[in-house]
Amino acid sequence: MAESTAFELGRSAQRLRVDTLVRLRWLAVIGQSTAVAGVHFGLGFPFAFGLCFLAIAVSAWLNIALRIRYPISHRLGDGPGSLLLGFDILQLSALLYLTGGLENPFALLIQAPVMISATALPPWRTLLLGLLAMACVTAIAFVHQPLPWLPGEQLNLPFLYVMGIWCAILLGLAFTGVYAWRVAEEARQLAEALAATEFVLAREQHLSQLDGLAAAAAHELGTPLATIALVAKELDKLTPADSPTAEDISLLREQVERCRKILGTLTSLGTQEAGPLERLTLRHLIEEVASPQRSFGVTITVNAKGEGPQPVCRRNPGLLYGLGNLVDNAVDFAETSVVIDAEWTKDTVTVAIRDDGPGYAPEVLLRLGEPYVTTRGSDRRNAGEPGDGLGLGLFIAKTLIERTGASIDFANAAAPGHGAIATVTWPRAAFERNIDPGSHPGRLL
Repeated sequence: MAESTAFELGRSAQRLRVDTLVRLRWLAVIGQSTAVAGVHFGLGFPFAFGLCFLAIAVSAWLNIALRIRYPISHRLGDGPGSLLLGFDILQLSALLYLTGGLENPFALLIQAPVMISATALPPWRTLLLGLLAMACVTAIAFVHQPLPWLPGEQLNLPFLYVMGIWCAILLGLAFTGVYAWRVAEEARQLAEALAATEFVLAREQHLSQLDGLAAAAAHELGTPLATIALVAKELDKLTPADSPTAEDISLLREQVERCRKILGTLTSLGTQEAGPLERLTLRHLIEEVASPQRSFGVTITVNAKGEGPQPVCRRNPGLLYGLGNLVDNAVDFAETSVVIDAEWTKDTVTVAIRDDGPGYAPEVLLRLGEPYVTTRGSDRRNAGEPGDGLGLGLFIAKTLIERTGASIDFANAAAPGHGAIATVTWPRAAFERNIDPGSHPGRLL
């Protein structure tokens, strides 16, 4: 629920602000007024001056109405935004009709509303605005008032040249629209992916904060527990050895000592040295992320071998989530089995996750780990869930794992084998960071 809310807020933030459209339209009004006035009063060219200023005035009135109706920070929905940009196309087309059509050198400005739409509106709305602009450009190419020129003279450009301008504007609409949409879409995808990553990291931070809560609880309980221990000790001194309550008092003192040891463990959870509840051997780490995936009909085999004692890491929610996501992807695409090979030397720790599925598609192999890069289809497990198949899971997993000092490589099995391989490699010092060097891994097996 929180994830979907974050994404909805992100989409809302990408909508057009009324203030942005109003400012751009004021620039257009000023530019159009200057050009019309300059041609009429400065050059003295005859044309429909009154109608041109009427079209400009309508645009100015619309701006004033928007300022009165909406606050500056208001963001328009896709529908109102499309209507306003459509008005801009029609208004500029009317001016071009009155001032020479495509023979007017300012005709290329009709691309501006389409570019704005491509950066902020859905593609199908941009397509509709592009078709509207193309229709208007085609209409004024054939039907328009003469181009303002010297009194008593008329400039008639060759029809073939006008058609060249028509082609250039249509190609410009298509190219700039697609280019602007692509750049804006990549920015939107990255923003949403980073929002999803921030959500996961916030959840990880909440888990980490439990250490502080545990320490605070241990501190608060320490005083009453010390009082209980003192009273139990005094009662033990005053009670004869053969008293029926002597055994109960002795049991009470033992349980008080046990509680004090537990509180001591809780207070150490937030320190730099990992307590026994936070240490995981490499094999235990792999088993913990693989166990939830064993109930989906795919055989998961874990192999662990290496030089010397088995490496130990501190329990890290981000690492568990990241490796769990890689195993989850392997199970989703595997036909019958997934093999997880964990190996270590005195310098490195490596975990390779292999499946016997179709492998990574060649067109996405080099881009895996980027947001919104995925080969997951609708037939896969968990399909249909919010955000499924968007490639965000792998992006988040890669980000969280790399924060632990690891590097990740993706590859396909060499022929004649098949399947995908995700290899995670740590320097051993990074994997065992914050672990007491005196702890013995064998005790955790």
